[in-house]
Amino acid sequence: MARVTLLAGGNVGNVKQTLQAAQQLINRNIGAVMRCSHRYESPAWGFESQQNFSNQALEVDTDLTPDEVLERIHLIEAELGRDREAERLEKEQSGQRYASRIIDIDIIFYDELVRSDERLTLPHPLMVERGFVLQPLAEIMRSKRHPVSGKTVGEMLDEWKAKENQM
Repeated sequence: MARVTLLAGGNVGNVKQTLQAAQQLINRNIGAVMRCSHRYESPAWGFESQQNFSNQALEVDTDLTPDEVLERIHLIEAELGRDREAERLEKEQSGQRYASRIIDIDIIFYDELVRSDERLTLPHPLMVERGFVLQPLAEIMRSKRHPVSGKTVGEMLDEWKAKENQM
């Protein structure tokens, strides 16, 4: 049994309802949701959007491999209405790296696994730059240590906040 940490979020449609549905589908198709954070609102990161994102961290017990978790995440996102092709076209037209979306589910941690290949990088490589990841994570696992840096989620959040206050 592995412990996988996911971040679910979106900024299109009824995000609260979509996140609730995502949690149910994760529970059914990936593993038992052991803990989840409150929802955190934040502006879009890496692109311009009128709609704020709502994000939630989930800690899940699973028997699946990281690749199987990723495959099931993509199926759940599609079931909830995510259209990656439409997002690709929007990004192409806008010239932006990211686009608004109904749902996005990322794997943040998979136990203490460190992995980097064309399909998946673990832990999530941009988590330390994203307050919208660190805030919900800190709520449910403040003392969890990053397997590469050795810093706790709480320490990473404090460093992110200090950096944001300098800007």
